[in-house]
Amino acid sequence: MLMSVSEHAANVNRLWYNTSNMSGRKKLVILGATGSIGLNALDVVRTHPDDFEVVALAVLRSKERCEALAAEFGAKAYSGEDAAVRAVEENDADICLVATVGVSGIKPTLAAIGKGMDIALATKEVMVMAGELVTAEAERRGVRFLPVDSEHSAIFQCLAGSDGGRDVDRLILTASGGPFLDAPADLRSVTVAQALNHPRWKMGPKVTIDSSTMMNKGFEVLEARWLFDVPVSRIDVVVHPESIVHSLVTFTDGATLAQLSPPDMRVAIQYALSWPGRLCSERARLDLAEIGALTFRRPDPVRFPCLRLVKEALGMGGCATAVLAAADEWAVQAFIDGRIGYTDIAHSVEDCLAHAPRVECDSIEAVMESSRWAFAWLEDRAAKSL
Repeated sequence: MLMSVSEHAANVNRLWYNTSNMSGRKKLVILGATGSIGLNALDVVRTHPDDFEVVALAVLRSKERCEALAAEFGAKAYSGEDAAVRAVEENDADICLVATVGVSGIKPTLAAIGKGMDIALATKEVMVMAGELVTAEAERRGVRFLPVDSEHSAIFQCLAGSDGGRDVDRLILTASGGPFLDAPADLRSVTVAQALNHPRWKMGPKVTIDSSTMMNKGFEVLEARWLFDVPVSRIDVVVHPESIVHSLVTFTDGATLAQLSPPDMRVAIQYALSWPGRLCSERARLDLAEIGALTFRRPDPVRFPCLRLVKEALGMGGCATAVLAAADEWAVQAFIDGRIGYTDIAHSVEDCLAHAPRVECDSIEAVMESSRWAFAWLEDRAAKSL
């Protein structure tokens, strides 16, 4: 496995020595440069111009904005369907920040691994759809994954106190619960604007809606399984509306470590880019006395059926999690486009999983073919329902 708990703990001191003795700035390729993660990463670079150099920016659509940002940072700009892969293949960098949407992150991630770039990973679907294959390739190339999500960054930081995988009992991911945590049980009339109105985080539309259904949290469980080499049976989810505790690790002696900070994506992004060191920032510090109380509860399986669907896909084996992620990507976009209702997101994913052919997940092409099948099946079903 690429980054087991024990490997992480054993290598921190050595990697700190190597990194602290590197000369010059870390070179970055940023994929999804005009999304929320990409823009926050660029803000980190603005704050620390002596530490980072942006060599390439890639976007799917926002060409003019990408070109303006590239001019600001002295980087190359890429746009279009193959922009992410071209940005990786045509440039050399220390870190590739993967912040694209959905299945589109897999190919450029593999390309970056092939060039020996460490991966600052924000696109959950890379691990959800192809975790075993991608981590195996990264291990072969000696490439590290540096978590960008606040939850996985929190676990990554907590594991610095670990003395090896044998002393870790559980990983605990926190979830905000999104905008509908305490809403009436019937969510059929939810609008796109309501689903995008997250109470704590400012994120892109896909991740925000996934957060509202908690599909996002299910994806994070699968991602944690591959990032930290911990079985899913030892990964829990707890709802924490304040979004101050970003995740926790419980050790076999009964101790639990948690990482806390105000809800600001730049904290996790900066840590991923600067790891294993820490860079100063002027961001708000945590004032627990002002916050007063932190609350936790178990997720409601009836209100959030997507958590169940993630477990079902995992139990199906093969490429089922690739079908799951692709079906969710289709359904979220269909909801944004007004083609389906909010509760139809989970229904569409469930139906797609129920009809999916059993395919062994033994190659990236099998993953991509399962993704294409899911999109085609859902489009066909949607057309027949008109």
